[in-house]
Amino acid sequence: MLVELRDAGSGTLLNRVQLDDPPHPGSWLELDGICYLIMQRQHRYSLKGGAYQLSAVALVVKPQSRPVDAKYWRHGWVIGDPTCRFNALSPLLRCVVWPDGPCGECSHFEAR
Repeated sequence: MLVELRDAGSGTLLNRVQLDDPPHPGSWLELDGICYLIMQRQHRYSLKGGAYQLSAVALVVKPQSRPVDAKYWRHGWVIGDPTCRFNALSPLLRCVVWPDGPCGECSHFEAR
């Protein structure tokens, strides 16, 4: 399937690639040594034989390296310690108390 990578800030086309299974928002994609965070996924349809068919996918991405403490947990990627009560359970934000981390040095840890 044809997948377009578009910059989240400007909307400019960064690349077009063929992928079997396009990634979902909140995951990272690495292409040609550059890591992208998927912010949004947009579908493009075409009318063929009286029915709409998925023809392409546009991924709105932000060039960002995957944090060292990012891990796949339950529903998707999270940054930091997902067992902490204050963790945002998000690939975008670590936690409310200390968003810059790291979690190992935080004195506010509380188990969920």
